[in-house]
Amino acid sequence: MLSILENIDLQSEKIGPRLKGIRNSLEMTVEEFYSPLMKSFNNGSSIENNKRKLGKRLAKDIIEYYNINPGYLSTGEGEKLLKIRPYHKESFKPRVSSVGAEESVPYYDINLAELQQQLPDIFYDSTPEYYVNYRPFNDCTAYLPIYGDSMYPRFVNGEIIAIKEITNPNIILWGEAYLVITDEHANSMVTVKLLYEHADTTKIILRSSNSDYKGDTIIDKASIVKLYIIKGKITRSQI
Repeated sequence: MLSILENIDLQSEKIGPRLKGIRNSLEMTVEEFYSPLMKSFNNGSSIENNKRKLGKRLAKDIIEYYNINPGYLSTGEGEKLLKIRPYHKESFKPRVSSVGAEESVPYYDINLAELQQQLPDIFYDSTPEYYVNYRPFNDCTAYLPIYGDSMYPRFVNGEIIAIKEITNPNIILWGEAYLVITDEHANSMVTVKLLYEHADTTKIILRSSNSDYKGDTIIDKASIVKLYIIKGKITRSQI
């Protein structure tokens, strides 16, 4: 499905300026160019200025929606736009939900190891693959895939979790699952664990739900940089 991107290095610093050149050649503003495809169209400006990464799903949507020449995007050579359109623009369905889009939540196809490299704002340099409009979780911050089996059976490898940022880390629902982001004093750990109260009120217990993972991890509360409660999970058929 993403073969159109096979020869394009999306990490190249030249991709953003080339997108900007294409947009300018169409005499479109940032809002006009990106809003059919992105909920937060201002992220398009950040992509053009290499302040955000261009995700594979979004790249494919932009290429198809505007009939961009992948060769130009890859090398800067050739026509910016293809003259022959292999599809009808009117029938193209962008992945940003038009119904309740203002309430939809971004899905990031990234793993916890990648999150470690993007602290303290884990989503700043990541562009959502698309947005999910699922009302039970529309107050959440993001959707993420979960990998590994330390949280089995509560969460199974490959499932998608809905996370909501906690603004007051002093109010914790003990025994519930959280995504915990820590500083260097806790080895910059990024993990999904059940949280439990410690006898020392300055500390907190992190525990796996899988009984095969023995032992608790104890960290200082002060080491928590970001905290997200996991409100639930969805299946891939719901995105």
